[in-house]
Amino acid sequence: MLITRTPLRISLGGGGTDLPSYYLRHGGVVVSAAIDKYIFIAINRTFTDDYFIKYSDMERTRSVAEIRHPIVREALSMHDVGPGLELVSLADIPSGTGLGSSGSFTVGLLRALYAFKREHVAAGELAEEACRIEIDRLGRSGGKQDQYIASYGGITCFEFSTDGHVQVSPLMISQATLHDLEEHMLLFFTGYSRDADTMLTDQRQKTEAGDTAMIDNLASIAGIGRRIKDALERGDTLEFAALMHEHWQLKRRRTPGMSTSATDGWHDLAMANGALGGKLVGAGAGGFLLFYTPEPARLRLALARESLSEVRFHFDFDGSTTVTRG
Repeated sequence: MLITRTPLRISLGGGGTDLPSYYLRHGGVVVSAAIDKYIFIAINRTFTDDYFIKYSDMERTRSVAEIRHPIVREALSMHDVGPGLELVSLADIPSGTGLGSSGSFTVGLLRALYAFKREHVAAGELAEEACRIEIDRLGRSGGKQDQYIASYGGITCFEFSTDGHVQVSPLMISQATLHDLEEHMLLFFTGYSRDADTMLTDQRQKTEAGDTAMIDNLASIAGIGRRIKDALERGDTLEFAALMHEHWQLKRRRTPGMSTSATDGWHDLAMANGALGGKLVGAGAGGFLLFYTPEPARLRLALARESLSEVRFHFDFDGSTTVTRG
């Protein structure tokens, strides 16, 4: 049996400017961090002549074309490994919660297929192929940061050029700053999951239509992404927290339904209990709230009283990798 492990991510700044509808016209920049919460993909050769797929559902089909899971179907149509295949996915965090699970799933599946065929693939090629499946072949409205951070790992800046080129720059962060972030950044599950495509389709349509408010909003978000990179490389985590707050105020104005009254209430409660900055992670409307606070115990107590579950994490610097090969 072959098993791959691919990290989920938290978006630190610039999210939304990685959509082709924006960066192909204006360029984009995103700072993203891989965390030690993973999607695992296992592939095993069987003695049958079909495809046995296990995820939140279960499928057994005679051909690739019959597979209902769209990403699995597209990936297997591009990488013909033949029938007699069992494919299983497991995740530390449920999908639809804003941590980039779809991109991580696609990257992890492709990593597994390349390893299964005993073929090498570079991190950039892996990320681009995952983007082609989700954006080009399946027509999803998302951007590229999820596939890239899942493939590369670390705390990384991705700059998206108008010609489609992606520049990958790991942040030059001191060990002290890494420890500071892991101690003072807290992640809480709101209890709501959502379909990112619904949120991102509105952004894509407005951007393609030349909506001035949307384009100005995203330009400001890109600027914050660059400032966050600079602040973290200087070790100025207080400035990073202030920029998170500024980022969230802009993000809330981007698309109707970006936040909810419950989410706004939890955010305000956190800010009143020691948080210096915070935002929803992902496309919006649900999932996880991320905060920076110099008083983690105080903030944990306040949100525990609201019955919000905390997910503690460390950063992942390996990216998508093969962990077992039998």
